[in-house]
Amino acid sequence: MANKNIETPEIMWELFGQYCGQVKQDAFIVTDWVGGMAKEVERKKEKPLTLEGFENFCFRLGVINDLGHYFSNLEDRYTAFVPICSRIRKIIRQDQIEGGMAGIYNPSITQRLNGLVEKNENENTNRNYDITLELGK
Repeated sequence: MANKNIETPEIMWELFGQYCGQVKQDAFIVTDWVGGMAKEVERKKEKPLTLEGFENFCFRLGVINDLGHYFSNLEDRYTAFVPICSRIRKIIRQDQIEGGMAGIYNPSITQRLNGLVEKNENENTNRNYDITLELGK
């Protein structure tokens, strides 16, 4: 059996911590225009955590280019990583949901990414009523 690029769950957890630190320190700089004179300003926008971002972070470090086997537990070879991978997914989801709720991230995109799309059910059923008029009773 080949060695794993990320040998232990503890190393993966450490890499994820580094990723989180980098993402939260490295804000997007967005150009905006404010006021009646449309004064140009730059605003910092916090970046969300994403699984793709974590995977790209690991790739840029030269650690691994695909985390899919770890997160899918391919052939049960990554069973020791299941709790860490689950925790990473939940932390990413929490960041996205809370950021969307606070208006830091686009709430609509956050909802779709996390399967939280509001569903409106409009039940329009045509009911056939059998109306019998009984005259003379």
